[in-house]
Amino acid sequence: MDYLVTIIVTFFAGMGAGLGTGFAGMSAAAVITPMLVTFLDIEPYTAVGIALASDVLASAVSAYTYRKNKNLDVKNGLLMMGIILIFTVVGSYLSSMVPSHTMGGFSTFVTLILGIKFIIKPVMTTKAEMEAVSKTRKIVGSVLCGIFIGFICGFVGAGGGMMMLLILTSVLGYELKTAVGTSVFIMAFTALTGAISHFSLGDSPDIWVMVLCVVFTFVWAQIAAKFANKAKPETLNRVVGVVLVVLGIVILGFEYFIK
Repeated sequence: MDYLVTIIVTFFAGMGAGLGTGFAGMSAAAVITPMLVTFLDIEPYTAVGIALASDVLASAVSAYTYRKNKNLDVKNGLLMMGIILIFTVVGSYLSSMVPSHTMGGFSTFVTLILGIKFIIKPVMTTKAEMEAVSKTRKIVGSVLCGIFIGFICGFVGAGGGMMMLLILTSVLGYELKTAVGTSVFIMAFTALTGAISHFSLGDSPDIWVMVLCVVFTFVWAQIAAKFANKAKPETLNRVVGVVLVVLGIVILGFEYFIK
């Protein structure tokens, strides 16, 4: 494998994944997986594992940045996280038994639609409005949505972060920054669980490729998270929307035109 090509591919993969993670809590797998498969000929199931491994550090650091700026709801995210972790393992196991081409299309669709949604109809919920949501609604929503999100994250290795952001803002009434912060917090643990499951059930990853993806994703996620926490709600909505739409189009190009 040409090292220069590997560095270039992983740099842009990490940049796209890091921006998506830091700005919108997006799973790194949505960007990294198609790029590794398309340009480095890495087996899809292994590529998902590498992408999930890249998600761990990037999401954890982003969550720390959001927490520092008081934009992370740990307490109400713990229940959903527990459910998601369980069903991430279930989804990962099932994905190892299906053809690789069945993975990925769903996450691209979610990314595009959600990006357009943030541009056309931004989330302007305030923290006061978020705290007014009933505990019963949060608990029931967390359990039901956690089952669905966990399965998606484990099965396709992507889409979990996007679905979580959509549910936290639209179903559970979170304001955008807290939704992203809570999403990346949960994604750090689901990504770790998913990565371990993938590597346990599949082949060992290319360490060189994995290290590069982890480092580049970490750097860009940190840059995006710092910017996002300082931005006004209106600006953040627009930036998140544009980032998601661009990434969605790029991923679509990889899947249907470049491969």
